Amino acid sequence: MTPKTIDGVLYSRMIRMGAANLGIHAEEINNLNVFPIPDGDTGDNMLMTMTGGKNAIKTEIESLSDASNTISSGMLLSARGNSGVILSQFFDGISAGFTLIQEANIEQIGAAFREGVKHAYEAVMKPVEGTILTVAKDATEYACSTKAENVLQFIENFIYEAKLSLDRTPSLLPVLKKAGVVDSGGAGLIYIFEGMRQCLKEDSFEEALAKLESESGKQNAGKTIASPHGEIDLDAFGPDSELEFGYCTEVLLRLQNKKCNVEEFSADIIKDYMNEIGNSVVCFKAGSIIKLHVHTMEPWKVFKFCQQYGEFLTTKAENMSLQHNNRNEDLAEIAANFKMSVPSNEEAKDFGIVAVASGPGIKQMFLEHGTDVVVDGGQSMNPSAEDFIKAFGKINAKTIFVFPNNGNVILAAQQAAKMYEKADIQVIGSKSIGEGFAALTMMDLSSGNIDEIKDNFQMGMDGVSSYYVSHCVRDAEMDGLKLHAGDYIGFQDKKIMVSSEDRKKTAFQTVEAMDFTDHEVCIFIRGIDSTTYEAEEVKKYLQLKHPGVEINEIDGGQDIYSYILIVI
Repeated sequence: MTPKTIDGVLYSRMIRMGAANLGIHAEEINNLNVFPIPDGDTGDNMLMTMTGGKNAIKTEIESLSDASNTISSGMLLSARGNSGVILSQFFDGISAGFTLIQEANIEQIGAAFREGVKHAYEAVMKPVEGTILTVAKDATEYACSTKAENVLQFIENFIYEAKLSLDRTPSLLPVLKKAGVVDSGGAGLIYIFEGMRQCLKEDSFEEALAKLESESGKQNAGKTIASPHGEIDLDAFGPDSELEFGYCTEVLLRLQNKKCNVEEFSADIIKDYMNEIGNSVVCFKAGSIIKLHVHTMEPWKVFKFCQQYGEFLTTKAENMSLQHNNRNEDLAEIAANFKMSVPSNEEAKDFGIVAVASGPGIKQMFLEHGTDVVVDGGQSMNPSAEDFIKAFGKINAKTIFVFPNNGNVILAAQQAAKMYEKADIQVIGSKSIGEGFAALTMMDLSSGNIDEIKDNFQMGMDGVSSYYVSHCVRDAEMDGLKLHAGDYIGFQDKKIMVSSEDRKKTAFQTVEAMDFTDHEVCIFIRGIDSTTYEAEEVKKYLQLKHPGVEINEIDGGQDIYSYILIVI
């Protein structure tokens, strides 16, 4: 018999089925990508958000109020990406509407959905129509207006209008029409509710769920989280290979009183030497322990130098050529976690910094410019609200400034800021690593005035331009150019300027299009797929075409972008 009410057990089952059905279609949603570079992750973001809610339910909870609150909390923590955050807010509003309700009838369900739409819109500073917001709003209003007789009918009415609303999104949002796609977040929402509908129609919930989860598992089998150092491909370095990338070398050293004055010993002694023989150096002292990370061609020199001052607790030297195509080192995590292991009774400092970045070299750049903790993420790998909360917890500060450094990460940072109570969290709206880095170069905390500090950060971001070289993932026609999958494109922000089959040629053409009016500094960041030789050629071309410009080169180690050129 079709239920006319929802209790906690049924609602939890609907969420589980919704998440499973979304999992089947996550990659399809990813591919509804407006911009033709490999940054389509809406499906993954929404799936991880839903999974957080699903996993929060450990046992069956009969109370709808308690179950929806538990699910909402899991979603809020797991939310990532704009669509994921909006989705979590939608279900958080639904949960608020179910407060103190053990079992909801159709009228109460409709009121809760309207509260969900309200929460979702309030989560966005400037709501944009033609997105998941519009689809949720239109579908909710229609489902509430049709006076459904049971829960299944209410959900079916929601889906009916959601599909019509999704078809209308290109007419509301020109960028969708231009790309020939519908809104990916709205599509994801429909798949969730189609899974919820199936839950209401099946006689055997466990059998239906198992079938959906099995299919979802097949679709997402290749998306398992990699180990910290990835899979080692021994064939990547053969008898005729040349060592291009060196060794990722790490040391945990216990200083010895017979070799040095442990109390007065400075980690800078080791750090300075490591910068002479390598790069990507992270070095900290905690009591009598030195933690060191360095990339070097000669790891034996690292061990020999360090052993002058102590004895090793652990050592590691890995040939990075074996893992160059899966270089997932997180220097920020090394630094932040080790710093947190140092016992401290110190009073909280006034200010701390959290930034989002990917690529070991880029992370180190932020660490060296005053960042306390770098959250791993960015394009195609958006951090969750929980990732931010964990980062905040690693900093003993009264006020923490956050640099999301990606437009699709700002909402998750803001959501985490609302959830964190142990410090005043100030989210700076940096939409690129260029803006975040430029803001840090203007950092002046001496006034102690939060508004003045934020104004200085904003001044640093104003006028910053970022240029990118990446590969195209689908055929498209944008900005007067015919693009082909597999080609390379050069673009500024979201405006594509050049396209070519050759990466170096694309980089050269991007350099030619760069505008240094009123600017004289370029941060030149090479990605994981570029070679040292090619990067040097691009750098020389940059010097040729823009003489007098100061170039700061960084081996960023980022994926997605072969080159990032930041004009400050």
